[in-house]
Amino acid sequence: MSRMKPLRLLVLLPLLAVAPAAGQQSGGRGSSFNSNAPVDVDAARIEVQDRADRAIFSGGVTATQGNLRMTSARLTVAYNNNNGVNVERLEASGGVTLRTPSETAQGNFAIYDVDRRLVTMIGNVRLVQGANRVQGGRLVLDLNSHRAVMDGGTSGGRVSGRFTVPQRSGGN
Repeated sequence: MSRMKPLRLLVLLPLLAVAPAAGQQSGGRGSSFNSNAPVDVDAARIEVQDRADRAIFSGGVTATQGNLRMTSARLTVAYNNNNGVNVERLEASGGVTLRTPSETAQGNFAIYDVDRRLVTMIGNVRLVQGANRVQGGRLVLDLNSHRAVMDGGTSGGRVSGRFTVPQRSGGN
């Protein structure tokens, strides 16, 4: 049980780093995210499976750090115990939502590969910023290059979106 407190602080910090990547893709408005802010986690249950090197949060999971909030039904954290707890992979499932003050990303699942610094959201992915909306089957956020790619997913689907344009006088 003494492990849960350090694990709680380390588990979601990498996933919550999604906000700067999303913010930089949208003109930097979300880049005021403070990755040093404390992480608050709320769930109905946590199960630590030390022999399998994983922890499972379930039951309306909410994680908040600064101005970023993630919600999901379940969050599985894979880690290793080499020189302390080192998080390797996070898997969120069940209506995953990542929200900053200016953007919201939703999908059925989210996977964060900590070593490669890649966040992948799959299944009915929607990305919303104000009145701008994009939807597709898969969204990949590369936290190294701050690049976001949306595609139709593995089922051959399509990407669709609606983008606002500035109102110009004299135009019809």
